[in-house]
Amino acid sequence: MTKHVSPMTSQDLMSRLLASFPELAELDEGHRGDLLGSMQFSRLRDGDIAYRQGQTCQNYVMCLEGQTRVFKTSESGREILLYQVGPGETCVLTTSCLMAGSPFPAESTAETDVLHAALPASAFHRLMGASPRFRKFVLDNYGDLLSSLITLVDEVAFASLDLRLARRLLAEANDEGVVAKTHQQLALDLGSVREVISRYLAEWERMGWVHASRGSIEVKNRAALAGYAGGEGT
Repeated sequence: MTKHVSPMTSQDLMSRLLASFPELAELDEGHRGDLLGSMQFSRLRDGDIAYRQGQTCQNYVMCLEGQTRVFKTSESGREILLYQVGPGETCVLTTSCLMAGSPFPAESTAETDVLHAALPASAFHRLMGASPRFRKFVLDNYGDLLSSLITLVDEVAFASLDLRLARRLLAEANDEGVVAKTHQQLALDLGSVREVISRYLAEWERMGWVHASRGSIEVKNRAALAGYAGGEGT
């Protein structure tokens, strides 16, 4: 994992950690001290590689700021997004690798500037064995994220590309309805090609549901797109 020195003080970083993951503040005093004393912080810049496929997972990673994307790449070079990790979230594959002792099975890159809190594997295993509260925190997060992966499998196996695209637009849109991604980036997320994504977006733009501009897509009719994403489209 690429690391950059953070300008924040150690106390600031610890406060950010406990604010983002309040369950950790509830650990027994000795276990909380062990966790905070072992914690390391790292920054990634937009486009930096967090993990490469086959890399050994050396830390339990908690995101404090920014967002990474975890994806698989086929032999032909086509990508598909597995999930994203944002503030207050952990990485399910990293957790799985630490518990199983297996290498990272995908790739992870920063989509924005990122601030991570990283607990070294030795401290992770020590706290998993010694602290029931830490163990519950890890397993609860792991279970929630595993459910999201099952949802992805369901979508890839049973939902058509147009429905998946509509759902992705709704999930990515900010409060103003803007999705800050290009057609190519959406194609990579969905394991498709730009030409197919552009064709769907052009059709929806004619219908007044979206407006595509350079580097972004604006959702103009959220209700119509949500109805389509619910399975009313074909």
